[in-house]
Amino acid sequence: MLELKVNNETSKLRAVVLGTAVSNGPTPSIDEAYDPKSLEHILAGTYPVEEDMVAEMEAFHAVLKKYQVTVFRPELIDNCNQIFTRDIGFVIDDTFIKSNILPDREMELDAIQYIIDQINPIKVVRPPENVHIEGGDVMLWNNYIFVGTYKGSDYADYITARTNKEGVQFIKDLFPNKIVKEFDLVKSKTQARDNALHLDCCFQSVGLNKGIIYKGGFRSESDYLYLVDLFGEDNLFHITREEMYHMNSNIFSIDTNVVVSERNFTRLNDWLRSNGFIVEEIPYAEISKQEGLLRCSTLPLIRE
Repeated sequence: MLELKVNNETSKLRAVVLGTAVSNGPTPSIDEAYDPKSLEHILAGTYPVEEDMVAEMEAFHAVLKKYQVTVFRPELIDNCNQIFTRDIGFVIDDTFIKSNILPDREMELDAIQYIIDQINPIKVVRPPENVHIEGGDVMLWNNYIFVGTYKGSDYADYITARTNKEGVQFIKDLFPNKIVKEFDLVKSKTQARDNALHLDCCFQSVGLNKGIIYKGGFRSESDYLYLVDLFGEDNLFHITREEMYHMNSNIFSIDTNVVVSERNFTRLNDWLRSNGFIVEEIPYAEISKQEGLLRCSTLPLIRE
């Protein structure tokens, strides 16, 4: 039996589901693109190839093993993109929540059923159908749950809007003792530099009291200022529009002082080291072409 426990983003990691790029399938057609960044690379002929993405994910796997983390992988589905496990489910405290994801991705959830079967069934929750929520929009900070959403009246028109107001309410109802704070995110179907696909595309906490933030990812300045007030200006690393595009806020913590980051994030990695973090740099630039990075590829199950 897996005893789940995740109540923040940075405590020592014990068990995680890491996605896989094996049998990733052919380059999607223009109509099949789920986000503007993938579309950009499909059109440019620079969409990542399986061999490169497998190598990047194996580098990530090796770092996790180095820190004695138990790593689960999804069962393989032929010709299916199974990289981004964060989308399909997430853990809050000791509860596993299955995401209501885009319908063509439902089989990705089936591929981790063997892991879900090891969890106490009363601790596995599937929201009702009208509740949309994905793991990239849910960020835990001890007594706080931060939830990315999109409050525009045109929510239904955006394939890049993944968590609705019903999703926020669902989390509030499920965890009445937590402070649940929602953040209204900027969405774009066509411009990747102006699309915060999930909350972790424009914010993530690191260490005990620090964070990486992109002000332009929030539709309301008051949401951005809420985080500045909570963490303190000096504890936040502000990234640029270009750094957001390359997913600088989507790194991954193995411990309060150990971070896995993309090797090209020079400015961020220098800041992390100057603040006492051990930075495990790996190549992940090919995977980032699909508007997802290190946090998106992981589904933590147990942190200390």
